[in-house]
Amino acid sequence: MTDSLATDSLAFGHVVLVAHAPLASALLACAAHVFPEALSFVHALDIPADEPPEASLARVQALHSSNGLERCLVLTDVLGATPCNIAVRWAQTAGWPVLAGVNVPMLLRAIAYRHEVGAAWVQRAVDGGHNGIALPGAAR
Repeated sequence: MTDSLATDSLAFGHVVLVAHAPLASALLACAAHVFPEALSFVHALDIPADEPPEASLARVQALHSSNGLERCLVLTDVLGATPCNIAVRWAQTAGWPVLAGVNVPMLLRAIAYRHEVGAAWVQRAVDGGHNGIALPGAAR
């Protein structure tokens, strides 16, 4: 691939992090440490514990409107929790996949393979998240 990760076209997807505050922003900071250019295509939305779900949904919809997101992979922290439920409600309207259980390896894989589309991109992220969970020093 000759284009840099910062290339922003329909061939490359955006990653949207929706998680309990301050996790989404912390994950974005981790990603920017490895891929500084990720700040142009990874978006973080922290969901405060005291924010009504409808207000959180409005904020994620505003993020979509202000960034012109065309193709996204949505990553969230806890399956069934408010940030996940908000992400699912929002992403379903656009037909975007949502993965719960985000970790740093999953996010880095989503960034590194954002040129892939559909199920292949989702599987890369899932594999990164799964393979990033291990007992250091234990045989794999």
